[in-house]
Amino acid sequence: MPSRDDAVPLPADRFLNRELSWLDFNARVLELAEDDRLPLLERVKFLAIFASNLDEFYMVRIAGLKRRQSTGLTVRSPDGLTIREQLERVTARTQELVQRHSDVFNKDVLPRLEEAGIRIVHWDELEEAAALKLREYFRDQVFPVLTPLAVDPAHPFPYISGLSLNLAVSVRDPDTNAPRFARLKVPNNVPRFVPVAIAGSVADGAPSAAFLPLEELIAAHLSQLFPGLDVLDHHFFRVTRNADLEVEEDRDEDLLQALERELARRRFGPAVRLEVAEPMDPRILEVLVSELEVQPDDVVHVPGLLDLASLMALYDLDRPELKDEPFVPTTHPRLSEGETPKSVFATLREGDVLVHHPYHSFATSVQRFIEQAAADPNVLAIKQTLYRTSGDSPIVNALIEAAEAGKQVVVLVEIKARFDEEANISWARSLERAGCHVVYGLVGLKTHCKTALVVRREQGVIRRYCHIGTGNYNPKTARLYEDLGILTADPRVGADLTDLFNVLTGYSRQTNYRTLMVAPHGVRNGLVEKIRREVRHAAEGRPAGIRIKVNSLVDEKIIDALYEASQAGVPVELFVRGICALRPGVEGLSENIRVRSVVGRFLEHSRVISFVNGGEREWWIGSADLMHRNLDRRVEVLLRVCDDVARRQLHEALEAALGPDVRCWELRSDGQWERLEGRDYQADLMDRIHALAG
Repeated sequence: MPSRDDAVPLPADRFLNRELSWLDFNARVLELAEDDRLPLLERVKFLAIFASNLDEFYMVRIAGLKRRQSTGLTVRSPDGLTIREQLERVTARTQELVQRHSDVFNKDVLPRLEEAGIRIVHWDELEEAAALKLREYFRDQVFPVLTPLAVDPAHPFPYISGLSLNLAVSVRDPDTNAPRFARLKVPNNVPRFVPVAIAGSVADGAPSAAFLPLEELIAAHLSQLFPGLDVLDHHFFRVTRNADLEVEEDRDEDLLQALERELARRRFGPAVRLEVAEPMDPRILEVLVSELEVQPDDVVHVPGLLDLASLMALYDLDRPELKDEPFVPTTHPRLSEGETPKSVFATLREGDVLVHHPYHSFATSVQRFIEQAAADPNVLAIKQTLYRTSGDSPIVNALIEAAEAGKQVVVLVEIKARFDEEANISWARSLERAGCHVVYGLVGLKTHCKTALVVRREQGVIRRYCHIGTGNYNPKTARLYEDLGILTADPRVGADLTDLFNVLTGYSRQTNYRTLMVAPHGVRNGLVEKIRREVRHAAEGRPAGIRIKVNSLVDEKIIDALYEASQAGVPVELFVRGICALRPGVEGLSENIRVRSVVGRFLEHSRVISFVNGGEREWWIGSADLMHRNLDRRVEVLLRVCDDVARRQLHEALEAALGPDVRCWELRSDGQWERLEGRDYQADLMDRIHALAG
């Protein structure tokens, strides 16, 4: 087989833009909000998720583009666009999606909510009795926490915090007729939607619920905040700031202190987006653009309410008839006998256990594994990586109990996990106080792998038990995110994790493992070699094929290797939830590659890779997406699954996800995603796993 250097040059337009591809992913979320077949409050949830996703996109991705633009860099993206061109296209696409988002909320979901007895009302619609109660609420609960800030020669324009909702208020001095400008922040520690007392019920007997947006309640009482002045007008606006940390890591500086310093700076990051509620006085908008130092292209005009991420408050209403049927995860059948939990250690001595969340309960599998280890007097040590976990984490509590019981507990807490930095610092200190050995990772790298190692003495022999997964040790997200994990007593995996923790906590530079591929040294090269192995098998007439399920596919070297496989006739099936820079279905390049995405009730989050390998199929699971950051700047782990039962279960799961009749989106060669109707494979998995559990 010729080397890549000797092959026909690949076309320059073979990559799709990652930023636009991410916006396409969020558009798929929006399509679920537009889907009137879904329960009404589920549509509200997807409206909120879309808004929250877009906030983070601006805080990180757009902020990064603007930062590079400010440095004068002229590097083009892999698809050939300059930074300016990317920003122009993203701005246009974003405004289009924001309009769709507002339209589905204002023109479709809001009327349906009202039909269901859930109303968002305006102040001028209120009856006097309801208005009186809200005046009392404003006086007692809201007015004391408001701080109007004047803007004049004696009062410079105030700092506007990121993601805060604000009022720009125009007032006039009646004595001098001089105009004045003030900013008023809507407090974020008061409910955004204020309940309104309105009698009545809907036809089916469900109680009515009405809410007034907090900003409208404040706007109705502006005269109390500016006594003696004439309130002329007010406008709502919201600012998004750069929230991407740039921690300058120095081997001689305490990483924890460096991160805390950057966290203090993050709230003062430059503004990257200004959202304004339509209509807005052009003169007020000019003041905001000037004072916030944003460009006109950074202004996003929003019809109706700002910050629809707050709609999650409506989703939390007790209206089960407007939501999906409740789903209760089941205990993996090998981890219990009827209602009685089994020893995880005894189970794993009989063979590996593949857990598939949220279908299998996290609490009765992974969490129980750590809790049993903490309570077991035969356990000598627990070593674990923590990237994200929940506020009241049973995993952290179990580790603390283990340390207090005298066990050796080593925890690598990734304090650079984006937007969880402060929480992770807090948990790290709690673990340290309990006597755990806490490590903060490696300089220049984030530790993203999901691994746990338990060392147990059994009849004078040391045995190691392991968990390697695709998702975080977080019991809350484990009910919402689709993830996979292997619980195993395989001595090879135990030896590999022991070596890996020596790398993470000491000075070991090991890069080769028995059952693992570990980034930043081994994942990209390992995957490219295995892709090219499929090319060799195809050339020899042996069975060949590749299946990959990831959140994002961006890495150019891996994409080019997949193009090479397609050109050699290797069938490639890709399940990519979010960003995909590969262009499938192009004649002579990628006609043997198919790409699909599923966005549904659960967030598809597992990473699974399968190679036909001449008939001796290989299966890998792990934490790594196929992106530069994962392969070059993170510690990631892919585990080769060797247990025959687990391999069969992985095959069944991927077969279900990639079946020809699954409801999904497929990526076309022009970069557009096409929605295909079919069966809900997540619902099928819920039914099948519950049936297997008996």
